Amino acid sequence: SKKKGLSFEEKRARMMEIFFETKDVFQLKDLEKIAPKEKGITSMSVKEILQSLVDDGMVDTDRIGTSNYFWAFPSKALHARKRKLEELESQFAESSQKKEALQKSIEKSKTGREDTAERAALLKELAALRQKKEQLKTEIDKYRECDPDVVEEMRQTNQVAKEAANRWTDNIFSIKSWAKRKFGFEESRIDKGFGIPEDLDYID
Repeated sequence: SKKKGLSFEEKRARMMEIFFETKDVFQLKDLEKIAPKEKGITSMSVKEILQSLVDDGMVDTDRIGTSNYFWAFPSKALHARKRKLEELESQFAESSQKKEALQKSIEKSKTGREDTAERAALLKELAALRQKKEQLKTEIDKYRECDPDVVEEMRQTNQVAKEAANRWTDNIFSIKSWAKRKFGFEESRIDKGFGIPEDLDYID
């Protein structure tokens, strides 16, 4: 089956990993080389991902001479994320309260009445608030994905998965070596018989 590409938010989280893990300063051209190789982000999307992080205050940028430089440190990113989350959660709570009040108004307007212009206007506003509420939920989730703690957890999970894959690769090599000694099988015959890829190797 075809490998599923990274979502926009997964790319943002992986881009933040580069900054958090290296604690270094980069130019765009550096990130366009590093991101595809180390994080699976296509070089063509690096600029867009980086700009979205700059716009959200997750990554800092400054122009020195003719070049733009980018950096982000976990402590600043965490504070920026907390401020943004507090702002979004406040908006979310306000929208929820307004939605609840409108819902009550709509229910009240139904009592002993036919459809009215006021009720239609309230329904329209309620629909707009529902849409705004969903947008805010999506944005809150976006900032959670760039949480340094989440990024670190992802990094540790990736490391555990890599070590597990390498252990299995080591086991396969050991079994192949034993089969060659014990039965005199050729390596290609073992690979073919057990469906082992010819290019099987350890993950760096």
